[in-house]
Amino acid sequence: MALLLILLFSLLFNNISDISGFSSQPGICYGQLGNNLPTPSKSIPLIKSLNTKRIKLYDTNPQILTSLKNTNLQVSIMLPNELITNISANQTLSDQWIKSNVVPFYPQTLIRYLLVGNEIISSTPNTTWPHLVPAMRRIKHSLKKLRIKKIKVGTSSAMDVLETSFPPSNAAFRKDIAVRVIKPMLRFLNRTKSFFFLDVYPFFPWSSDPVNINLDYALFRGDNVNFTVTDPGSGLVYTNLFDQMVDSVYFAMEKLGFPDIRIFIAETGWPNGGDIDQIGANVFNAATYNRNFVKKVMRKPVVGTPARPGSILPSFLFALFNENQKPGPGTERHFGLLYPNGSKVYEIDLSGETPESEFPVLPPPENNEAYKGKIWCVAARGSNTTALGEALSYACSQGNRTCDLVRPGRECFKPESVFWHASYAFSSYWAQFKKIGGTCYFNGLATQTAKDPSYGSCKFPSVTL
Repeated sequence: MALLLILLFSLLFNNISDISGFSSQPGICYGQLGNNLPTPSKSIPLIKSLNTKRIKLYDTNPQILTSLKNTNLQVSIMLPNELITNISANQTLSDQWIKSNVVPFYPQTLIRYLLVGNEIISSTPNTTWPHLVPAMRRIKHSLKKLRIKKIKVGTSSAMDVLETSFPPSNAAFRKDIAVRVIKPMLRFLNRTKSFFFLDVYPFFPWSSDPVNINLDYALFRGDNVNFTVTDPGSGLVYTNLFDQMVDSVYFAMEKLGFPDIRIFIAETGWPNGGDIDQIGANVFNAATYNRNFVKKVMRKPVVGTPARPGSILPSFLFALFNENQKPGPGTERHFGLLYPNGSKVYEIDLSGETPESEFPVLPPPENNEAYKGKIWCVAARGSNTTALGEALSYACSQGNRTCDLVRPGRECFKPESVFWHASYAFSSYWAQFKKIGGTCYFNGLATQTAKDPSYGSCKFPSVTL
């Protein structure tokens, strides 16, 4: 009898994901900021090939939601940031949004999560903050009115909602949002049994301080090198940076009186490439991080985190594709598991069932040490000439004498082409403004190079690292 009870308990424990309505198997974020991505009808089979059960969208794209009908893939959709303020004050508008963006697809498309905005409270102070929770309430009321019961409402937050995060036991939400935004939001999540949706990227704290943060610790390899971090307040021992970051949010929620709200990892991942000056963004680290993340969340029995042992951590990996139109540093365009042509950046199985030994050998990392030397910012080959001309005009309108040398009669005027003039302007702009946040991007028209593009008497400005 005792043996039977043990077996029954084990079966119950290992299938808790099915009973509670969500799986520990990672989902995938399907972003669409690219001009070279496959159509939804071609993307859905690619998603299935990764062995996932869940997909996150950043909108309510009707083509994608239609393609997801009868696929058994659970779906997370998103209300755009710009609609939050109006919906917070207008129940009729909220009802209409649900009727237009959910009702036509539900329940054939398994919409299970609805995120109200994306990282709203992670940005600088804005007028949307006070409207976030009221909008969440409106949306939940609309779902209830229309008898849609299976959709959890939340919003995604980045780690910068915390004022302090280390040690985890000392973590607290920022003072500007803790009482005004976070506490009422936690009250809503608690009442509706929803999740705190959290974006967790160990890459960013590690890459900003690679001297003091161990790379193996960031890649879930702390056990391999016997590297741990102990929280002096709680006594909890951490073997990876991800758990440390997640637990800091658990502790922060507990301080506001909400110790039982579950965390849902809305995004996590590691870039497979990026700009020359971005340390650690490579295929080896990306594959290592994501494969180890899958192992962690799929482990049986469930491990959770040191502060919440045994708790299932549902999640989405970011992202499905490398997206060439994402703004910001080059890493932003290199988080995909797949290239836009559908081929895999590296082998990965989100079910966790494929042994590591069956994956091909990964290319060794080449940039785990900071790059030292000169870098130039030039126009990317194949860029649209009209778009380059517009970017050239923008670069030349900034700063002090940015484009002097490409004027008629000056050293860089010839060859007289938009490509070469833009290349000089991009390098000149970046050399002037990188220290105050200027990027080598120009809406995807620029790229970094370690090869000096200077020619003859035309000397391109550079950035020295």
